[in-house]
Amino acid sequence: MMDRVNFTQMKDGTKAEYDFLTKHETEHTKGTADRLLKALVDLDEGLSGYQITRLGHSLQSATRAHRDGADIDWVVSTLLHDIGDIYAPYNHDEYAATILRPFVREQCSWCVQTHGDFQMIYYGHHVGGNPDKRDAHKGHIYFDDCATFCERWDQSSFDPDYDTLPIEFFTPIVHEVFARTPYDPDVIKPGIRAPLTR
Repeated sequence: MMDRVNFTQMKDGTKAEYDFLTKHETEHTKGTADRLLKALVDLDEGLSGYQITRLGHSLQSATRAHRDGADIDWVVSTLLHDIGDIYAPYNHDEYAATILRPFVREQCSWCVQTHGDFQMIYYGHHVGGNPDKRDAHKGHIYFDDCATFCERWDQSSFDPDYDTLPIEFFTPIVHEVFARTPYDPDVIKPGIRAPLTR
């Protein structure tokens, strides 16, 4: 019974070795949701200075989306939109979108990917940034969706007095989303807009 491959260069691997690795990698992917939830909790050790932690911000954003009647793709995307803050502070939006892209509607992953540009409208003028950075995306099918995502769920979610739902509330839907078949066209739905709220 093989417990590791023999090759030291990928080009030398055999079919049996790659079958073995594929089995292990497939098994490993089943833990993706749990690893993401742990990384979300780790946001509590990240950037400080706000009235709530980055985890608190993520939970509050997702709580607002949920209470607005957003579907599962929006709620999970909103929950994880800043997951890259610790590991990719200069492109946290792209990092988060890359994680989400195989499992949620394109509309949601695009908004997560570009939300950093859209958020500049709120504070760019204070930090020497371009408050109109989102204008580079004008005319995109999801432009209005990202503007609404930022206004209703992201920029407004730094309130220590808001009744935020706990991470345990979101755990089952994170598991549901990351148990999907990656890149399923019936999930990704390129070019299709769904309402942000019901």
